[in-house]
Amino acid sequence: MNTQIIGREEEINILEKLLKSREPELLAIYGRRRVGKTFLVKTYYKPNLIFSCSGQYNGKTQEQLLNFSEQLNVFFPSKATVLPATTWQEAFSRLRNSIEAVKHRRKKVIFFDELPWLDSHKSGFLSSFSYFWNMFAAQRPDILVVICGSAASWIIDKVVNNKGGLHNRITQRIRLQPFTLKETRSYLQHKNINLDHYQLLQLYMVMGGVPAYLNAIERRKSTAQNIENICFSKDGVLVNEFDNLYTALFNAPEKHIQVIQALTRKNKGLTRAELLKTGKFLTGGGITSVLKELTESGFIDRTYPFGKKERDSLYRLTDEFSLFYFKFMQNLKGNEKGQWLSRLSTPAYISWCGYAFENICLKHIVQIKKSLQIGGVQSTSSSWIGSSGTNSAQIDLLIDRADHCINICEIKFSIKPFSIDKKYAAALENKLLIFRQQTGTRKTLLLTFITAYGLTNNAYREQLTDNEITMDALFA
Repeated sequence: MNTQIIGREEEINILEKLLKSREPELLAIYGRRRVGKTFLVKTYYKPNLIFSCSGQYNGKTQEQLLNFSEQLNVFFPSKATVLPATTWQEAFSRLRNSIEAVKHRRKKVIFFDELPWLDSHKSGFLSSFSYFWNMFAAQRPDILVVICGSAASWIIDKVVNNKGGLHNRITQRIRLQPFTLKETRSYLQHKNINLDHYQLLQLYMVMGGVPAYLNAIERRKSTAQNIENICFSKDGVLVNEFDNLYTALFNAPEKHIQVIQALTRKNKGLTRAELLKTGKFLTGGGITSVLKELTESGFIDRTYPFGKKERDSLYRLTDEFSLFYFKFMQNLKGNEKGQWLSRLSTPAYISWCGYAFENICLKHIVQIKKSLQIGGVQSTSSSWIGSSGTNSAQIDLLIDRADHCINICEIKFSIKPFSIDKKYAAALENKLLIFRQQTGTRKTLLLTFITAYGLTNNAYREQLTDNEITMDALFA
């Protein structure tokens, strides 16, 4: 395994399997912008890469063809320079001839990066690529074609679910996710940046596990100092990232941004019907497409509350940076120093910490189950909201297990051990009572606390709590 690649163990296993395959392979790899797709492919497949070409954002067909021809000259140098092709059919014919001249027997990797950008309007790219695969590459067991794109919904619709020449041609796909907390720690340690778990957690709350964002972290600075420099200084790496992020992924990002903004206001998430009410210009069909694109791109997640039907499913914002942007960066006035450092004890900061920490926990269910020693137990995870008379109750996370138990998880963020007082203890007992009454479950309910630094040892903790998990478990 290439030592430059941090984490990505499951993905590397897939890449290696395809490299050893004795069949022609077509791999589709997609994920949000700056998550490391190009780096992973080019780094791992470097010894086998015989051709690579990337789409140009908003590039016209002739510009894309020019770039393609230049890459042919780079990868297949000859005395006669290849002039730009006039059509994609001609371009792929030249690529085919160049590949046929390569005589070594090992797997030959052909990489098309940002494929959605290559397929400019009425260019004929996709049909020419389809013909190239079906009539040439698919007949060569020594060829592995990798296609990549940040516009995940485009890859899914146009290639994975293609009804024409590429129907059922994808042999493997990888949806590349941001780093986990463990991978984030390893990535920064690789850069000789060693932060404690609390500092790492704070970083993750702002920028998630996006490698390109984490690359901006500077050694010998605290997390708060790094956030100040990266997000609020005049030349900060992420100062203009929000607009660039959505514009690069979606042709008309206004609707996508409206959905994201609506979700920042509701921690529990919103149903499709509730989202429709947030904007007059969103039609039923329009919002369906937008929600699909945001989900496939990894910005939002669709969850199913315990005991509810599909129409009651909730859409929840899961992109850390988008949440942070709307909470703290959207209405910045100038680039005055100390804009972040001065907020660290405000109510807005404390509220954001709670939601951001909850989001991180929901992304690390595998680690939570491992800490609870139920990693091998079949289970489903969901949230729940209920009421009885004038009393209402909400459960952040519940893990419904096949061994006749349900972990009722309370997710609480604080900078010191969290304390259960008399009032909160009564609310917890009421919550468990309402849940059992409303759901009719006969399973054992296990009250589980997930906190940064654990619980204060008092009588209520001993009386009510069945399990405790600290932030350290999320790094496993």
